[in-house]
Amino acid sequence: METLSFPRYNVAEIVTHVRNKILTGADGKNLSKSDLYPNPKPEVLHMIYLRALQIVYGTRLEHFYMMPVNSDVMYPHLMEGFLPVSNLFIYLNSFLPVCRVNDFETADILYPKAKRTSRFLSGIINFIHFREACRETYMEFFSQYKSSVDRMQQLNTAHQEALLRLEKLDSVPAEEQAEFQQLSGEIQELQQLLNQDFRQKTVSLQDRNTQKKSDILEKTKQLNEAKLSVVCLKEVQENLKAKIVDSPEKLKNYKEKMKDTVQRLKNSRQEVTEKYELYRDSVDGLPSCQLEVQLYQKKLQDLADNRDKLAGVLKENLTLEDQIESGESAVKKLKAEENSLRRLLNVKKEKLATTQLRIHKQQEDLKQYKHTVIQDCNKVQEKRGAVFERITSISQEIQKIKFSIQQLRDAAERERLKSQEIFLTLKSALEKYHEGIEKATEEGRADLEEKMAELRKGMSRLPT
Repeated sequence: METLSFPRYNVAEIVTHVRNKILTGADGKNLSKSDLYPNPKPEVLHMIYLRALQIVYGTRLEHFYMMPVNSDVMYPHLMEGFLPVSNLFIYLNSFLPVCRVNDFETADILYPKAKRTSRFLSGIINFIHFREACRETYMEFFSQYKSSVDRMQQLNTAHQEALLRLEKLDSVPAEEQAEFQQLSGEIQELQQLLNQDFRQKTVSLQDRNTQKKSDILEKTKQLNEAKLSVVCLKEVQENLKAKIVDSPEKLKNYKEKMKDTVQRLKNSRQEVTEKYELYRDSVDGLPSCQLEVQLYQKKLQDLADNRDKLAGVLKENLTLEDQIESGESAVKKLKAEENSLRRLLNVKKEKLATTQLRIHKQQEDLKQYKHTVIQDCNKVQEKRGAVFERITSISQEIQKIKFSIQQLRDAAERERLKSQEIFLTLKSALEKYHEGIEKATEEGRADLEEKMAELRKGMSRLPT
């Protein structure tokens, strides 16, 4: 036990701590070092131990003078002087292991020693300091819990107010409900008409655009073919220029070939002129097409303006939808918070119900325990009365026995005196008898010595 989990105080520190923390008033002022060292006083230690148990467990003073109910003693009045010491030992035997002192004995109460007492008091003082620190932290947590409960109540009230405001915002007044329904119906009808008109116009414009694109593709195709034919003729002309020679035969052959080529060129030229006329006719028809295109462009511009307006309306609609969605999300969040708060409230209610049931059960158990204690006390009182009657009868018997013992003592005293007289007479007779024996032994010894002297003389006279 040399390695402890608490500091070992000296006698002066123990006295100051006991005065400040355990004993109060005149008891603390009258405490001195001589009460604890070198020879601790048992009554002072009993007072310190009792006060420490009262501080820690709230044990009252009368509990130390009460007989345990569960113990059946034949003569409880014989235990009255020993009850405070035994009860103090029982309480300290359960309290000091909490203070990390595991070798407490009954002798430490009846015959205390200085070193062991200082160790026990050091452990008790250390535990009281630890208890006060834990109590401060517990009170801080308790105050925080109270503030959190108040905050929760405020949040619940704010939540209820927010729910009421949401209900007011969601609900339409009865006066404006008909107008609201009419406006919502008109808005839906306008939206449907706008959607139908927009779809029809977009379909017609798409058809016209596809038709114009197909016409333009055909004309560009024809123009590309004419450009290709011109390029081919230019290539043929360059080839012909390269094939001109000086010999007449070759020239003739070349001329014939050229005639054929000229004929072909004429035919192709005629085809080109025909195509050119066709192109010119198509070019003459371009201004009307341009006017139609301009008209279509104006219509497209009008459609674009209408589309912009529609886009603005749709944007406003989207902003309203976003606002509605944000409001719904806020409502969902508030509903989630409401559900969480309701769950917390249900949990708290369940805890409160369980605590109430526990308190009710404890009260019933306490009532039952009180009833059993009262019954046991009545039984003890009855037993005590029976024991008292038995004790009175036993005391009467004891008085009778004492009287008879006194008579026997008187008789024994008389017998003792008689026996003493007989002893004295016997002693005197025995002394006389011893004196006679001594005289007889002395006379026998003197006769024996005379006979021995005669024998020696006779032996000396015999011839050798």
